[in-house]
Amino acid sequence: MRPYPRFLALVLAALAPAASGADPSAEGGWLAEVRGGVLSHDTGGLWSGDHVEHGFDLNGELIFRRGSLPLGAGALRPHLGATWNTRGYTSKLYAGATWRLAADSGAFFELGLGAAVHDGELETTKKDQKELGSRLLFRIPIEVGFAFGEHHSLSLFFDHVSNAGLADENEGLDTLGLRYGHRF
Repeated sequence: MRPYPRFLALVLAALAPAASGADPSAEGGWLAEVRGGVLSHDTGGLWSGDHVEHGFDLNGELIFRRGSLPLGAGALRPHLGATWNTRGYTSKLYAGATWRLAADSGAFFELGLGAAVHDGELETTKKDQKELGSRLLFRIPIEVGFAFGEHHSLSLFFDHVSNAGLADENEGLDTLGLRYGHRF
């Protein structure tokens, strides 16, 4: 397994605003929701083809209230997150915007676009690692879930990262799993 001190330092630096003394849960505060979950790493047969890397991913994400924009019947909200692979394969930090469409019943659908930086291989001859071609990748998340009570949600989450063919190698990487969300 590869050591992760730089990756963990980046995660802590990204989450540092939460410890800045500002009350994120205050009315009109900057933080709208925190989500976390367990994902199947490099899920084969979806968008990016064969299952090559292994293990499960731990995922955490901050969704911001500040910077949100109404868009059609939903709202576009900025997010920042991290996904860490438990077996030492590709982990990533990401940021972007998510469009959310919510029904009165509590059901919701989200579609996003953003960028991710990862610690995986760019090119390799190892058969158990993806060739991602570029350190900076495009990221597309899709989420379907149900909000219950005033503060909670459960969802099925999928995301895809790749360089969109801008580099010679472009195997892409998919994750799929369950997430819990706490809304402020």
